[in-house]
Amino acid sequence: MVKYYFRTLKDDVLKEISDLRTGVWIHAEEPTTEELQSLAENLGLDMSVLEDAQDFFEVPRLERANGATYFFTRYPYDEPTEDIDTAPLLVVIGESYVLTVAKRDVPQLAGIFSGQTEVQTTRKTKLFIQIMQAITYSFEWQLVRLRRAVHKDRVKLRKIGNQEIVRFVNYEHKLNDMVAAVLPTNVALQQVMSGNYMQVFADDKELVDDLRIDNAQVVESARTLLKTIQNVRNASEAILANNLNNRIKTLTVLTIVLTIPTVISSLFGMNVTIPLADQSYAFAVVIGLVVVLVVGAIWYFKRNDWF
Repeated sequence: MVKYYFRTLKDDVLKEISDLRTGVWIHAEEPTTEELQSLAENLGLDMSVLEDAQDFFEVPRLERANGATYFFTRYPYDEPTEDIDTAPLLVVIGESYVLTVAKRDVPQLAGIFSGQTEVQTTRKTKLFIQIMQAITYSFEWQLVRLRRAVHKDRVKLRKIGNQEIVRFVNYEHKLNDMVAAVLPTNVALQQVMSGNYMQVFADDKELVDDLRIDNAQVVESARTLLKTIQNVRNASEAILANNLNNRIKTLTVLTIVLTIPTVISSLFGMNVTIPLADQSYAFAVVIGLVVVLVVGAIWYFKRNDWF
């Protein structure tokens, strides 16, 4: 699906139009091969680069070909069919247009399409920066939610079970995907600052610099949260191992304590001549011996902190 949007400084709202014109923003969402070929022919773009945008695992990068700048990035996306938590987005800056190509829908652009965020499609660099800001804000919001979830589970450290461990693994997966998406995107933004790939004005450089700082903070916060998750997992593993050792010690003590009366009963139960066989108080003596040995064993283990 390909849509055309247009707005100048004089327009009040972002309008959807039906044809190409100077200053247009073209948004291709889940485009077909025929639609991509049509865009490549009409805009003079490299078809092989546009096809790269259809690769769900395409990594962020920046390149220039045929007079156009191709900026590949990734944005947070809840993908049920792929083992990854981000989706690719290609932003093409041409001489008289901006083209965005997405393999999935882009929720981060909903605010722009609805008019909540004001954009002018004729200001290409500013539009590019606003798109990147929307993506960065979505990463920051996802990071906030992950941080809350991690700290919520960390409070229950001594009660962490299989479900919590699975959640921590999912958190790590999301954070690793976030770092893998934001870090190379920041490198590409640094290249944009040079002005060799697109026209960057003084105000735009300041905005790009702020965007790079925000992305760097996202990466640093994600790595810090990853360390927190690893520390929680290590602590939970230590707690589980310690609890297991304590249970093994308890079972060992019980086994030894129960073995004492079993051995004595077996000895006095043999069909041979044994001491006290003819004495009426023999049973009391045997019971007393068992009690003394059991109490002695319990005292010994208690003294050595076995339970």
